[in-house]
Amino acid sequence: MEDKMRMPKKNIVLVGFMGTGKTVVAALIAKELGISFIRTDDIIEKKAGMFINDIFAKKGESYFRQLEREAIMEVSAEESTVIDTGGGAVINELNVADLKMNGILFCLNATPEEIYKRVSQRTHRPLLNVEDPLGEISYLLKKRESYYRRADYQINTTGKTARDIANEIMEIYRRTGK
Repeated sequence: MEDKMRMPKKNIVLVGFMGTGKTVVAALIAKELGISFIRTDDIIEKKAGMFINDIFAKKGESYFRQLEREAIMEVSAEESTVIDTGGGAVINELNVADLKMNGILFCLNATPEEIYKRVSQRTHRPLLNVEDPLGEISYLLKKRESYYRRADYQINTTGKTARDIANEIMEIYRRTGK
């Protein structure tokens, strides 16, 4: 009877724009807490049989978002897991609702300049394959601002190490997530 009354630990869900540190921080948290780590982008790539960049180029963003929706429905059923979502996952209200059912959402934020510095050397960012990537980052951040505010907690990552960010999230989780 006692086991049935025990609530499972909530998932730690990292959301936020690309380059804010979600993947590195998620891996650190999972290792530190000894729990599973899932990247929704890995699930999407496996289902599609191609990299995210290729999905955007060959099938388009709407196809990607459909796969992303399926991946989020799948991972939302997990317990005691660190979930790293793609930067646009929170655009779909159903994704947010599913992730919050058994998770605490932490939105990682950074300035456009910090994000650009972190991602400018990478070619696998399909939304930044434009003439003015810094301008595109600023535009997309502004456009997604209200979506990112849906998270339970906002974590500023500008000028912080991944370890500092992970510690901040784990401290909040320990107070609220069990």
